[in-house]
Amino acid sequence: MKRALSLQLLGGLKDWMRLFGPWRLLACLAALALVLLIALTVVPLELPPLDNALLSWLGQVIPVGMGRWLVRVYKVSGIQFTAVLVTAALIYLGWKRWWNELRWLVVGTGGILLIVDRWLKPLFDRHRPEDKLVQAFGRSFPSGHAAGAVVFYFLMCAILVARYPQLRRPLYLGSALWVAVIWLSTLYCRVHWPTDIVAGACVGFIWLSLCSVSLRFFGARQTDCSLGRSS
Repeated sequence: MKRALSLQLLGGLKDWMRLFGPWRLLACLAALALVLLIALTVVPLELPPLDNALLSWLGQVIPVGMGRWLVRVYKVSGIQFTAVLVTAALIYLGWKRWWNELRWLVVGTGGILLIVDRWLKPLFDRHRPEDKLVQAFGRSFPSGHAAGAVVFYFLMCAILVARYPQLRRPLYLGSALWVAVIWLSTLYCRVHWPTDIVAGACVGFIWLSLCSVSLRFFGARQTDCSLGRSS
């Protein structure tokens, strides 16, 4: 019995790894290496020169009117608004009875929050930039804003595109533009260093990859089980 269960688990792991694929694995390893490189070479610096220069440059080149709009974007895209969006998405998935999708959206959004805020930020304990344009508390590296946006918006894209493939282009394009605006607003408000955003995007990409592949894997198994019962 135990041997059969072990073989079944091993077979499932192989199927999951096959679905994950070598290119996605290489991309995740590259993202992890970039996070480690930043953590070891940039995070220990009290005033990172490249980060500081980029923040100063953005403050100079972005017009005042656009800057006010970016401040509003940052405030709107904060935890409270994102929590409302996630709750609405969970209600929608529950109403549709898409239980596998609901499960993995909970894992994705809840997991990235725990990974960044409860583990990585306390581990690196990096301070935020000076002269912030909005109030922001806590540690800086990596950016939870960047990581959370990547996971939530693109995981929802994966969920919706699987059901409505004709919406693939507008969903992914709209999400990419919105996430980019969120990152830009975070930098303009001087809430994070640019390398915080890069690391947050990398962490978000790794977690998104794990969750999106698991979503497809367990969805396929669920379908196979349903077909088996019906036959």
